[in-house]
Amino acid sequence: MTGIQSNMKTMREIINQNRVTLCLTCGKCSSVCPITRWENREYISPRLLVEKAASGEDDQIFNDLLFWSCITCGQCTELCPSDVDFCGFIRDMRVLARKENLTGACTHGDAIQTWARIMTDPELKQNRIGWVNDDLKISDKSDTIYFTGCLPYYDIMFRDLGSESIKVAQSAIKILNKTGIEPYVMKNERCCGHDQIWEGDVKTFKALAELNIDQFKSIGAKRIITTCPECAYTIKYDYPKSVGEYGMEVMHITEYMAEQVSKGKIDFVNDQEKQTVTYHDPCRLGRSMGVYDAPRKVLRELGYHTVEMKKNRSAGLCCGTSCWTSCGKTNKKIQTERLGQAKETEAEMLVTACIKCQVHFKCAQKDKMLENEIGIQIHDLTILAAERLKS
Repeated sequence: MTGIQSNMKTMREIINQNRVTLCLTCGKCSSVCPITRWENREYISPRLLVEKAASGEDDQIFNDLLFWSCITCGQCTELCPSDVDFCGFIRDMRVLARKENLTGACTHGDAIQTWARIMTDPELKQNRIGWVNDDLKISDKSDTIYFTGCLPYYDIMFRDLGSESIKVAQSAIKILNKTGIEPYVMKNERCCGHDQIWEGDVKTFKALAELNIDQFKSIGAKRIITTCPECAYTIKYDYPKSVGEYGMEVMHITEYMAEQVSKGKIDFVNDQEKQTVTYHDPCRLGRSMGVYDAPRKVLRELGYHTVEMKKNRSAGLCCGTSCWTSCGKTNKKIQTERLGQAKETEAEMLVTACIKCQVHFKCAQKDKMLENEIGIQIHDLTILAAERLKS
């Protein structure tokens, strides 16, 4: 996907850069767009929005219902025969929209976007390692950084949903320790800026990225491992394109675990009754980064019998929303549809490797009227792996 080099691009430059004028109006994007399928206020689709841009109806683009409700899941971009980067187009155009003081409708009272803006203060002093208990080993001289992301904040924000945010982070450290790594955990880490760059708030994104990169360089590590797919994608791809190189390898924890399994450096207890599970591909980890096999390899190594939903891998359905923005009944229907697909597999558990996916699905499950349709256990892969490490 296209990185934002500057917030001074013109609309025509954005249209050309993202190959919008090459649209064949075949409608394939509209056939897979989850927003198009469930939005009932008016018919919207990526194809129609692209047509407005290609035909010069510039004044209509920002007013299109899909412009802010697009969840940038990437299904349209994945399928387009002309390689139109619709997600890149939306992201770049939102930068211009912000210059006109236009934004999407923030959910959760703008709290999540607010704490990201607070973190842009260079003088801010945080304690981001209060969750590291005595059983976990970290080091100030490690060549590996564990990037926590917003997990400590989500733990408080979504505690009523049974969010496993802190447990995800603790499990990651436990796994790294088991493979001989005592990671560096940044005491003053900032939000990665994923939500900000995808919502067009380039100023906040760049401020966050620059502060994080300064810390990366001062630590002198060689590798960053994160449990959040959005952090992994943002740091690996958007930081170099939009802010600058920092010379470090970036991996999602599922990639690291699969690598360690292949090298014979990590073993799991595999003596439980074989459970059937289905795996949900997070958009940034799957379609954006192409990481499909690693999490499934880990699940098999854990002894689970895995079954696929009818929409999986590159065709997998999104968890329903992105960037904590414009989340409403349409998004709820997408979440319900995805949970229904998981239920249809007759698996005992839905496993994902993204805290946002977990939060969104558990939020949808609060609707007791849908319990028979979408009632399924939801767990994080990193936690499951840490619980089955051989001692």
